[in-house]
Amino acid sequence: MRYSSETWPMGAAMLQYGATLPDGSSVQDADRSVWDKVFAELVHEGFDHVDFTDTWLRPGDLSADRLAELKASLDDAGLRVTAISVVRRSVIAPDEEVAQQNFDYAMRTIKAVKYLGSEILSLGLHMPLSKEQKDAHWFWLADGHKDPENDPATWNLAVGRIRALSDAAAEEGIKVSLEMYEDTYVGTADSAVALVKDIDRENCGLNPDIGNIVRLHRPVEHWESMLQKMLPYTNYWHIKNYLRDYDPATGAYFSAPAPLASGYISYRRAMEIALEVGFDGPICLESYGGDGLAVCAQNREYLRGILKFKLGK
Repeated sequence: MRYSSETWPMGAAMLQYGATLPDGSSVQDADRSVWDKVFAELVHEGFDHVDFTDTWLRPGDLSADRLAELKASLDDAGLRVTAISVVRRSVIAPDEEVAQQNFDYAMRTIKAVKYLGSEILSLGLHMPLSKEQKDAHWFWLADGHKDPENDPATWNLAVGRIRALSDAAAEEGIKVSLEMYEDTYVGTADSAVALVKDIDRENCGLNPDIGNIVRLHRPVEHWESMLQKMLPYTNYWHIKNYLRDYDPATGAYFSAPAPLASGYISYRRAMEIALEVGFDGPICLESYGGDGLAVCAQNREYLRGILKFKLGK
């Protein structure tokens, strides 16, 4: 194992930060001082790594000068980058022009991953939120985009495009990690494993973000079964937890974000499985609602405590 409990890279996700500033301007175009302030807050909460969730900032779309500014801001804060997470930009979007734009963007992001000193591009096949999802109390309570089932042509398109991205990433020493998300080709453990096997690239693995699945108001595979299948192929991991309940008398489901220690998934057992199969990739901590950053900081210390006992260091 290449890390101890204290050195294991655990990045703060940027879900709690919006892409638009109070004056209506974009974080993407903001003065470096805006980025400095956010990074200072992450450090204040004890983080030494950040995950660039690209709903906040898109490093792949920055000019060379602006990317250098971003790196300087990170360096001055003492922050390293666990990964850049490309979300809701599917390379197999139904609109072929959009799909190609998303593919080109992912290619540019590989260069940004390398420049920022990271080793992971996390890639999802999920699409932008629908109006119904935006209007829902929690977006996962409404249906969104679904990748077509029993469609070999679209499946093979996904395989081919992610394989091409993986090959380009390999030239830069970068790994590609496919994020689990409902109703996509990475939406079940079996489908995710089948996809990464078909892609068949050593640097392409899985990001078993099972929190995206256990929050759904529908029957889902048990979390431990999903992890048993996916962790042997995992090279990066978005970690979050939810409360989950089901009343068979009424058929009603309930879910809500929860700290790692008190949610439906036992991350003590999850880490045990991960270590058993040799997982040693970076981790990203996520949480929705409330003070997500504070919850992520608490979750980081919870995981480090588990790792200290499991690793003995």
